[in-house]
Amino acid sequence: MKERLYLYDTTLRDGQQTQGVQFSVSEKVQIAQALDRIGVDYIEGGWPGANPTDSDFFEARPQTRATFTAFGMTKRAGRSAANDEVLAGVMNAATPAVCLVGKTHDYHVTAALGISLEENLENIGASVAHMVSEGREALFDAEHFFDGYKANPDYALSCVRAAYEAGARWVVLCDTNGGTLPAEISAIVADVIAAGIPGDHLGIHCHDDTGMAVACSLAAVDAGVRQIQGTLNGLGERCGNANLTALIPTLLLKEPYRSHYDTGVPESALAGITRLSRKLDDILNRVPLRSAPYVGASAFTHKAGLHASAILKDPATYEHIPPETVGNTRQIPMSNQAGQSNLRARLADMGLEIAKGDERLSGILDEIKRREDHGYAYDGAQASFELVARRVLGELPRYFKVERYRVVIERRHNGREMANSSEAVVVLDVGGERMLSVSESWDSEGYDQGPVNALWQALAKDLGPYQCHIEDMKLVDFRVRITGGGTAAVTRVVIDSEDGNGNRWSTVGVNANLVDASFEALLEAIQWKFLRDGVRPL
Repeated sequence: MKERLYLYDTTLRDGQQTQGVQFSVSEKVQIAQALDRIGVDYIEGGWPGANPTDSDFFEARPQTRATFTAFGMTKRAGRSAANDEVLAGVMNAATPAVCLVGKTHDYHVTAALGISLEENLENIGASVAHMVSEGREALFDAEHFFDGYKANPDYALSCVRAAYEAGARWVVLCDTNGGTLPAEISAIVADVIAAGIPGDHLGIHCHDDTGMAVACSLAAVDAGVRQIQGTLNGLGERCGNANLTALIPTLLLKEPYRSHYDTGVPESALAGITRLSRKLDDILNRVPLRSAPYVGASAFTHKAGLHASAILKDPATYEHIPPETVGNTRQIPMSNQAGQSNLRARLADMGLEIAKGDERLSGILDEIKRREDHGYAYDGAQASFELVARRVLGELPRYFKVERYRVVIERRHNGREMANSSEAVVVLDVGGERMLSVSESWDSEGYDQGPVNALWQALAKDLGPYQCHIEDMKLVDFRVRITGGGTAAVTRVVIDSEDGNGNRWSTVGVNANLVDASFEALLEAIQWKFLRDGVRPL
């Protein structure tokens, strides 16, 4: 029989402690619904009463299968739990579960709270007992537990024992400063269980200040805890929290966890975890971390010719899991170091089977090398590489032709001050019909978003019969690099695009002129989407 392992997500609370992250109510609703679909057991929504957004969110929170949890702190000394307004605010959120944080390090009790060790124990026990008496599932976050245990094990244990004996369903051991290593985590968890708190009532909450939050969480599971707390994409204060987008696939796919434990996440849901990770980045307007385990764009990228040759024979030679298991894709980058093994592997991923020794392979490689000599780079622009390869092979359809385009940048008064203004005109030939589109690049507050944005708005404004194929397309990243030097320097632009299904692709443009390089990358982004979606040319 497998044991049950529970997953507790704190993206909406602890994840919001990330510098520069502030969720709106509607964004919190979106994230909560996505978390519920993937199958986490608990969703911590925030601290009701701590700020208007969290308070409003608990009023608007969606109905979920997952246990919705409000976060707060234990009562203050000198008053009863029933008469503490902070606890009352948490109770008024009317969630089925409540997680209360309390001090377990004696130094923090006396220095930060300024109360006696005995008063702190009474606060913990009375607060948890009050939650339980009101019919709530009670969780206790033992703040600074591992540091506290190393300083004064008897007192740290007395704190978690007070919560457990008061009726806490989960006592969560927190490595709040993130400095405890996996072997220490394992040994201390074993001591807690030996002291009388069963593992099926223990949770683990790790921060990533040593880069080991996932490893520490797994060490705690190995030692006996049965709840893991973490956040999507490892969001969290300072270096972040244990990353659920790495933990969940590991628990479901890797031994001994796969055989020993059940979670609320079905394996079928794993195919959506890359999309979930990127959805969060999209909400935060952040560029996804390419090197992120499982879900990063580089997680299944094979650049070395030796690796690509082996991948072509059997992907298991250099992949620990099939990328589609987690909704990711394999990439075989092309560069001026590429050989025929890389090329054939990449063409095979495009659905083009070219026999070894086919002279057209040399033609593609020569074209790639020629273009890279002029400043192109296809390592991070696989969509553009595919367009180059298909053009050499004579298999690239022409959807439309650009007759001309123009971008005007000027300084003018926007009603309040002098500001930039960008305007673009794009003229296309679409199936013999001339299409002219004009667009400015002012946002809703009257600020200019730049000439490239104006070009994109004009280009995507009217593609005639093709328009429906780009309605879910958006640009998510724009990177510029100057190659060479002086006045003859060449500009390389790489654009990342995304569709409504969370699919991402990259295109590159090169020109001495930044706008021209950008426009080339924009055009290729649209062309590749049409190609991938099987759009038939007129």
